[in-house]
Amino acid sequence: MAAPVAGESPPRDPRESSGVDESQLEKSILRRGLATAAEVEACKAERTRRSPKGTEAAKSLLEIMVEAKVLTQGQVARLLQETGDTNRKFQIPGYQVLQRLGKGSMGVVYKAKQISVDRVVAVKVLLDSLAQNKEFIKRFEREAMIAAKLSHNNVVNAIDAGQVDGRYYFVMEYVEGVTIKDFLDQHKMFEEKEALRITIAIAEALKHANQRGLIHRDIKPENVILTKNREVKLADLGLARLTDDEKWGLSEAGMAIGTPYYISPEQVRGEINIDIRADIYSLGATLYHMATGKVPYSGETPNDVMRKHVDPKVNIVPPDHLNTKLSGGLGMVVETMLAKSREQRYQTPDDLILDLKCLERGESPIIAGQKPEALEGLAHGELEYENPGASEGELVEVAAQVNNRNNVIAAMAMILALSVITNVILLAVH
Repeated sequence: MAAPVAGESPPRDPRESSGVDESQLEKSILRRGLATAAEVEACKAERTRRSPKGTEAAKSLLEIMVEAKVLTQGQVARLLQETGDTNRKFQIPGYQVLQRLGKGSMGVVYKAKQISVDRVVAVKVLLDSLAQNKEFIKRFEREAMIAAKLSHNNVVNAIDAGQVDGRYYFVMEYVEGVTIKDFLDQHKMFEEKEALRITIAIAEALKHANQRGLIHRDIKPENVILTKNREVKLADLGLARLTDDEKWGLSEAGMAIGTPYYISPEQVRGEINIDIRADIYSLGATLYHMATGKVPYSGETPNDVMRKHVDPKVNIVPPDHLNTKLSGGLGMVVETMLAKSREQRYQTPDDLILDLKCLERGESPIIAGQKPEALEGLAHGELEYENPGASEGELVEVAAQVNNRNNVIAAMAMILALSVITNVILLAVH
């Protein structure tokens, strides 16, 4: 039986009509603050009082709560819809569902076993309430399609997708661990070395996505998982988009798509031609949060926060000012990632990875802080001119040599200046 809509009477017994456990309903009522524990108990006592042995069947608890004006019929309808989505038994041929892991805005995620190869997987199922809407079905299927385009060690990979008895699902790699957000909530911030390691891994994932014409559009601490083996996994492609899909871009024109604390300025403005530099900005905001324990911009409302991302007069507090243990080089890299104009940012994940690996070795970044017109020549021209066809590892090594060479030149210039001054003094004395 379908869940009732506002204005209709709720079913007489939700345990029989929708397969929902009444205890789950009580938990939902209390969790959402729709009634107090005392009100729930009073309504249960009233139901018992009305139904002594030998009389007609008892009314449902929800009916009693509506009659007592503790709940409205609309609230009851939404409760039944929510708990029905959560508790309805779900099975996929070839998979054994083991347990429910959690619920998001679009779907419920289950832990399951893929029987044919005896491995544990995660299964995301579109909520029943959304599966009646063609637009939500399209969005869900698009997420699965995009996930299938990626295959990388730093991305939660897709395995399968389909539909069973009107229920839409896709199967993903099961990743056991905690998110960056979980860690930040408990420990406040990461050590610089660990923050760099994580950021490099996500930058590698973005490089992979960029090569396949995709942008994630929602890089944030909640979407980065740290496994027990210290692996880093980028998750949740619900907002990911093909960069060359103009029709898709036009359908979202003017919409601020992303998470306020980490969203790029061009996403705030709802621009159509979003590219990988938006993800680099969001990764910069995530790195800032990891290294300082604070988000780049805060505000009383999401609109306040998003306005600060766009406003050229509002600048971030340099990360090494908030956390004095951080190197100045990290501050330069983060500020380049968080440039409000995307022309001032790293232009590709490769450029970002180059600087991050310099920091990892304790060296100054090569690209950060340079003028936009010098970025491409510095990152690629000089290095590739001297080393045509060089691999990324070789370019990183050459970058280190360039760093060392520049340091030597600077030292020699200083010695030369001191020598000139000394000679001038000697001449004046004689």
